Amino acid sequence: MDGGTAGRDRGGGALPGGGEERGRGTWFRQHPRLIDLVVVLAIFAYNLPIQFGSVPEGLWPGTSLALSVALCAPYLWRRRRPLLVYACIQAAAFAQIGLGVGLLVADVLLLLAVYNLAVRMRWQVSAAAAAVTVAWLLIAVGPALSLGHLSIGDVGVLIAVIAWAWTWGRLVQTRRRYIGSLHERAEQLEREKAAEAAMAATAERTRIAREIHDVVSHSLSVMVVMSDGAATTIDAEPAQSKTAMLAVRDTGRTALADMRRMLGVLRDGEPGSRAPQPGIAQLDRLIEDSAAAGLPVTFSVEGQPGPVAASVDLTVYRVVQEALTNVRRHAGPSVTEVRVMVRHEKDMIRVSVSDDGAGPAENAAAQGGHGLIGMRERVAAHQGVLRTGARPDGGFEVNATVPKESAGL
Repeated sequence: MDGGTAGRDRGGGALPGGGEERGRGTWFRQHPRLIDLVVVLAIFAYNLPIQFGSVPEGLWPGTSLALSVALCAPYLWRRRRPLLVYACIQAAAFAQIGLGVGLLVADVLLLLAVYNLAVRMRWQVSAAAAAVTVAWLLIAVGPALSLGHLSIGDVGVLIAVIAWAWTWGRLVQTRRRYIGSLHERAEQLEREKAAEAAMAATAERTRIAREIHDVVSHSLSVMVVMSDGAATTIDAEPAQSKTAMLAVRDTGRTALADMRRMLGVLRDGEPGSRAPQPGIAQLDRLIEDSAAAGLPVTFSVEGQPGPVAASVDLTVYRVVQEALTNVRRHAGPSVTEVRVMVRHEKDMIRVSVSDDGAGPAENAAAQGGHGLIGMRERVAAHQGVLRTGARPDGGFEVNATVPKESAGL
């Protein structure tokens, strides 16, 4: 394709996709202008001596030379302006008839111009041009036909050649458009694949962000509470303070291990730790850590435990973990009881975390608290339901219902 202009409408409605085929793999396709120049020079050189040998009486030789140039030279611009090139060659051909010059070898370029139009332009334009060329042919062979130098059959063959050139050009255009559509479809699929990969990466990063928030928020709140307690009792009860600080150390190590595991997923080429994710079975340890941090929490399990999807198992754990973190943050010193309940039903798991403290401020989420938002996203990902709010008799309550078999992942 020459300068990216093939297939454009430069004077007559060019079709998109009418340019050169993509992925040129041959020398001919890599040097289109040179090929056109060789064709024009060869036809011009072959035509010139024949034309000078049959110059009509009284015609100046320079006029005959100019006619040859007019027939041949425009073809060099066939890729840029196919319609204009055809018009120039056709006009020269009509001038040829007017000067009394018979059919020439250079007239084959008119045939090639019709083919070129059929390849690059809309079919209405190229068909009209082919019809004009047929009309020119009938006018040009009229004298020879009347003198018996040509038969009707010969004229029919010449018309068939013009029709063949137009038809072949149309087939080439159709093929190029088809190949172009395949390329466009492949590029579209690549774009869709890249978009899906980006969406998947975004979803994974969002999931990891929730995990990091849950781990950091819970662990830091436990460590702060226990550190405060240790600082208060370090003089009066050093043994108890030591126990509290050891618990702070263990909590920090566990949080650090979780952080390393999750951040490993974000690094290219690092699969990260394959340590199992926490679940319902680890709730006992979570409750013990919360109690050790001074939270008056009780834990109960109802129903018969059964198989639970791993993602649902993690979601239940994170909901309880975040709910306990919110109790420590927002319930205040007035909290005297925190109840955690997990109920196994036939197809569902119900989780309830309630306290009798002050509860979070109504605009806590609006002020940047991501805990409730993260819980809601986790539960919704499994087509579950999360309800949060103040209790009628004081305190705050978190209730989640999640299918045992994840419906959203």
